Amino acid sequence: MAAMSDIQVVDNQVESRYEARLGEQVLGIVEYELDPEVNGIVLVHTEVRPDAEGMGVGSTLAKGALADVRARGLQLTVECEFIAAYVKRHAGEYADLVAG
Repeated sequence: MAAMSDIQVVDNQVESRYEARLGEQVLGIVEYELDPEVNGIVLVHTEVRPDAEGMGVGSTLAKGALADVRARGLQLTVECEFIAAYVKRHAGEYADLVAG
């Protein structure tokens, strides 16, 4: 497996998900739903391919998705347990993104 620095997190708007990609290979996803009424986004579910688990793909994916949420100025709602735990562990960086 390549280094985490080689993984790119991209917003696949057609599929409503962030993808952790290594080249053309998708290693993990964070599914989301947009809420235009409140300029918001709900992060619903995170999934990492079994052969990429335990290698930091999920954390790289969470960090990239949250950076995009911040850059777009969206109000964040988290339904995904993995993302909720990540935000809690990094509260100093991300607590301001969470709606309410």
